[in-house]
Amino acid sequence: QVQLVESGGGLVQAGGSLRLSCAASGRTSSAYVMGWFRQAPGKEREFVAAISWTGGSIYYAESVKGRFTISRDNAKNAVYLQMNSLKPEDTAAYYCAASGRSTVFTTPGLYGHWGQGTQVTVSS
Repeated sequence: QVQLVESGGGLVQAGGSLRLSCAASGRTSSAYVMGWFRQAPGKEREFVAAISWTGGSIYYAESVKGRFTISRDNAKNAVYLQMNSLKPEDTAAYYCAASGRSTVFTTPGLYGHWGQGTQVTVSS
């Protein structure tokens, strides 16, 4: 099993920045592909960004391209999400996810491990 713990969420004004972190522990060999998803109240969980083990494959949702950056530090078993130019519509609970598959994908159901989430609230 892989345990994932997110941190770094909070309240920020529109235009501000936050950096989310996700620490993996346990069977980290099952955290080959790492992703970030978010879920706003009353909405389905949606893909935000994902990164392969080497960092050679990275995908972003269109809504965050150019504003968010995903990165990872395998030595620390950690993945990060730098969020700049935040908008009120970015408000959601953000979840870290991990998969033992080698291909990066955007479908939540293909990730087998999830964190508890961290809340991001962007005020206008």
